[in-house]
Amino acid sequence: MSDRRAHEQRLRDIAAIRRVRDRIDREYAEPLNVEALARGAHMSAGHLSREFRRIYGESPYSYLMTRRIERAMTLLRRGDLSVTEVCFAVGSSSLGTFSTRFTELVGVPPSVYRQDHSQAAAGIPPCLAKQVTRPVRNREASPP
Repeated sequence: MSDRRAHEQRLRDIAAIRRVRDRIDREYAEPLNVEALARGAHMSAGHLSREFRRIYGESPYSYLMTRRIERAMTLLRRGDLSVTEVCFAVGSSSLGTFSTRFTELVGVPPSVYRQDHSQAAAGIPPCLAKQVTRPVRNREASPP
């Protein structure tokens, strides 16, 4: 009986974690933190972080930053916003943290990316451009 309850609880946790991930995808530009996400999922911040990492292989904060960097890459390729404007448009409150994380994921600083990749997705359908230009997660970008 307890195995069944544990299994049902695990399924409920997975569903809650998926809702958290969906919220991050929708509200990446909002001021989100693990505590707020956990309150919305009716669980502790520690439990949310452990379960999120178990299911998706990275922390909720890392996932949020990856979403923000993906959106920043798109805005930087457009070329009509400065790096600072892009930083704040994607929900980052610190230009230094944004630039550091961008460089870790993409392999080049945002200013260099903006300059060198403004035409990177020209002529590619948007559905493919998103896939081709997606950043590498967890500091896997090759050194420049």
